[in-house]
Amino acid sequence: MNATAAVEVRQHILDTAMPILLGKGFSAVGLNEILAAAGVPKGSFYHYFGSKEAFGEALLTSYFAEYAERLDGMLLRAPGTAAEKLMRYWDDWRLIQCADDPVGKCLAVKLGAEVSDLSEAMREALRRGTDATISRITACIEAGRADGSLAGVNDATSMAVTLYELWLGATLLEKIHRDRKPLDAALATTRILLNLPPGK
Repeated sequence: MNATAAVEVRQHILDTAMPILLGKGFSAVGLNEILAAAGVPKGSFYHYFGSKEAFGEALLTSYFAEYAERLDGMLLRAPGTAAEKLMRYWDDWRLIQCADDPVGKCLAVKLGAEVSDLSEAMREALRRGTDATISRITACIEAGRADGSLAGVNDATSMAVTLYELWLGATLLEKIHRDRKPLDAALATTRILLNLPPGK
């Protein structure tokens, strides 16, 4: 198998595993289930990943790379003011996390507490990914200060951290209660924190 094909198979395994792990978590899913779903022989797994821990680290790195690209599309390239872009992002977050389909749901919420205690390498991958997310939110808030749509925000970095923590917590509560009210409340609180008028 040439290098390009190997990279494609490796990514295929990661892409196949993502919805499975979003549904069941990391520890509850065996390699056999993932490889059977991917149509890849078990014996070849260690050709692509040195261990299940290395696989988990690669999965998180891949997830956050894709998420960063999605964020750039929503917060940088989409039309509108920075405030409009940011609120569309949170509204999109709310709709996805409330949906029954695990695809698109927040892997940081699903795996964060579980794997941070299992693996230092996976914890670091989560830290890098969440830091990158917060950096993009910070940049959007700074753009809003510049275009006047978020002029009422004094410290973009602190606000980005506060909002991300708010939404992670609300998403966890939505999972616990199976109720979208925490996410609805997070959206309303976000508008208050950003000094924006109430939504429709």
